[in-house]
Formats: sequence, C-alpha cells, structure tokens
Amino acid sequence: MKKLYSIEVIDDCENTILLPADASIPANLKRVAFGTIKVECSIALQKFGGNVVRISEDLLQTLKIPPVSPVLHVFFEGDILYLGPLVGIFTSGFGSGEVKPIGDRSIIFSKLLAVQNTAGVTAFLFGAQHINWDAGTINGLFYHDGWKRFEVPFPDVIYDRIPNRRTENMPKIKRVKERLQKDYLIPWYNPGFFNKLDIYERLLQENSIADFLPETHPFTSFSIVERMLGNYGHIYIKPKNGSLGKGIHQVIFDKKDQNYYMRFKEQSGEKRLLKFDTLEKLVQHITAKQNISNLLVQQGIHLMRSEQKPVDFRVHTNKNKQGIWEVTAIAAKIAGAGSATTHMNSGGIVKAIDELTDLDKNHELLKEKLISSALKISKSLEKHTEGTIAEIGFDIGIDRKGRVWLFEANSKPGRSIFKHSSLKKDDLLTRRLSLEYAVFLHEQSIKKPEDIYR
Repeated sequence: MKKLYSIEVIDDCENTILLPADASIPANLKRVAFGTIKVECSIALQKFGGNVVRISEDLLQTLKIPPVSPVLHVFFEGDILYLGPLVGIFTSGFGSGEVKPIGDRSIIFSKLLAVQNTAGVTAFLFGAQHINWDAGTINGLFYHDGWKRFEVPFPDVIYDRIPNRRTENMPKIKRVKERLQKDYLIPWYNPGFFNKLDIYERLLQENSIADFLPETHPFTSFSIVERMLGNYGHIYIKPKNGSLGKGIHQVIFDKKDQNYYMRFKEQSGEKRLLKFDTLEKLVQHITAKQNISNLLVQQGIHLMRSEQKPVDFRVHTNKNKQGIWEVTAIAAKIAGAGSATTHMNSGGIVKAIDELTDLDKNHELLKEKLISSALKISKSLEKHTEGTIAEIGFDIGIDRKGRVWLFEANSKPGRSIFKHSSLKKDDLLTRRLSLEYAVFLHEQSIKKPEDIYR
C-alpha cells in the first residue's frame, strides 16, 4: 500500500479514519499512528476508491497532523495504520525573525521543504530549543506560503542538517541526538561530517576503491612532503576537516630552476603564488599559520583540461525511496586563473559536461565513467561508515590518461553548483530524493526494525 494519498477532513463522525474502497488492508487494524503518537480509532473502508484518506476532525487534532500535510504515504504493520512519514530536519542557528527564521539559510530550507508534497512526506525544521520533552512534541517550523509554526509529535525520521563540526560537537546538540536516537529509537540519517583522512583509510581497505585514491598521509614530518614532491612533482597540503577549499596549499617543485612554489588563497580572498629556494622555508610558512596535526599531504594529479585550465567534477549521489543509490547531479568545475583549486569561491567556473570544449574524451563516455565510479564509492562508503548516510557530494578528478581519482567526499555537500541554469532539474531532484529517502527509512523501521537498529 505504498502510494501517495491526499488528506481530507470529515466532520460527520468522530475518531474515525476512512480508507479508499480498493485499499488492501488487514482486518485487525485498530490503531493509527502519526509520528510518535499512536491512538485507537475506527478504521474502515469508504464507498469510493481513489487516493484520498478521510480523517475526522477530532482525530486529526489528536494526531497533531498540521494543516500543511495534504499528501502522505500509508503503511500498516500489526494492528497499526501508519500515516507519514513525519520528517524532522534537525539544525541550528535559529533567530527571532519570522521572515528569515534561520538567517541566510532560510531560503535553502524553504526550497527543501517546498518539495515535500512531491516526496510524499510531512517535513519541518527544528532545533534543540523547539523540543518539549515532557509532552513529546516539537514546535516545528513549516514552510507553506511563508514560515509557520505548528506543534507536532516527535517525527518518524530525522534528517541531520547541522551546519558545521563546531556545532555538531556542542554538548547540548550531542545530548539531543543521543536521546532521540536511543530513548525514542527514531532513525537518523546523514549524521556527522566526513574526516578526509579517516575516509581515505577506510576506503583503502577495498581494492576496487583503492585505485581511485591519491596517496594521502597525515602531515607528520618534513620528509613526507619531500618524498611525495619527488614522486609527483606537485602535492596538496590541506586541512583534515576543511571545506570550500579553505586552507588548501598547492606545492610545486620546478626541476628547471630548482625552486619551490606555493599557490594558495589568503583569508581575505587574495590569491597568492610564493617562491621559495628551499622546501624548509615553504613548510615553515604553512606551519606558522596552521597546526601541523590538523594537516594532511595529498598526491597532486595532472588533471584533464578544458579551456587550457584544470577541470574536475562535483558528483552528487542520493538514496531514493527504494533505498538505492543513484547519481543525481554532475557538474564540471574549471579552475580559476591562479587558483590552487576549482572551488567557485576561488574563481572556479561551473559548467555542464556537455558545455566542455576541447576535450579528447566523448561527453557521454565521461558521464558513464563518473556515474560508475560515484556509485561504486557510495556503496563502499556506506559499508565503512557509521550511521545512515543518504547523500554524498564527491569531488572527482580524471587525469590526462583517463584514470579516475577521488579527492573528497562530503556528507553535507554544498549546493553552489545548482546556481548554473542547466542544473535546475538536478537541484530539484537532489532535494526531492533527500526527503524521499525518509519514506524508505520509515518503512524499514516499521517492517524491518532489526536492519535499522542493529
């Protein structure tokens, strides 16, 4: 009975829910659930078919179904009929404003919540301060012709959108996550942030994935930098937990003039290229500003080029409502002039693959190679990562010989690539699937809880 139903209110009966006449339901149903609220009620078939579930006004109020839930899925197990899923999007950074209740990120979340009907979920935004533990309810933020607040039960599923590691490690946030997961057994997806070195070491365990990984080590000694420069000609020194290209240094050894060059971006945004006559001086320059224990050293790759500039790719993968990985977006990123990376905030340009010029490789073959690699890595990451992940943003490169390289995997990928006009459909798809996966997770928690809570 996994299909979408619209909700209608009936006022000529009490404590009643009516399902379509053609609905195949067991005869023993006697309770209905929405979120963590379960109540006994009368469940019957109506005279007409179609995709409409009719609920009495009093039952609607008891279940705390908000007036912005016109479409839901219906599941049943044992004697319970489940309406949902009710999806809580957990984040932080709330303010007091009604127009932008979560500051500049309000527009991002309004777009995410705008696809909930298509996904067949009821989704809301909440933070630690919105939880009423005694009542078992949340004063959730909904988006429907503007931001509105409604009191709802604890959700069936929680989608983690904590914005950064610092917030994630706050004791209050940790306590909320632990309590909702352990005490209330609410499935939680996309928790945490990937640690670059940890991900590298985990993926290295699989031979089929190890071929995608550039040599990477923690920055433990000067000799590692020296050896890798000798092997590869150029390397990257980057933060273990960095994002958006911040703190990345490209180091190049020029064999002709026997000098070392370092390309990076200052905190002010200014791009720099510095020359050093010894590697010691170069390393000292980096470690004077960054703690060496927070850095890693990575093999440099001679990337394929477009418009005479290095190009790599952002590939998004999402799990759908069947719990299967699929590639939802691919964008090419062309490095900006004088930049150590292809990030947009360093002058990088986003293009659709079909827009790339002067490439030796066929565009369709290029897409197939990226899709195949991203799906293989997604499945491996899922196997080697704690928690339930449902979306990943990959930075993938292809060298001049056609070999695929994984540079980074992000559990909470940025969305700047979707500003490109040709990626609007992909933007919509990634948002829809990030909520649709909650349908799968909710059904699994009902029918196969051992797979969720193992």
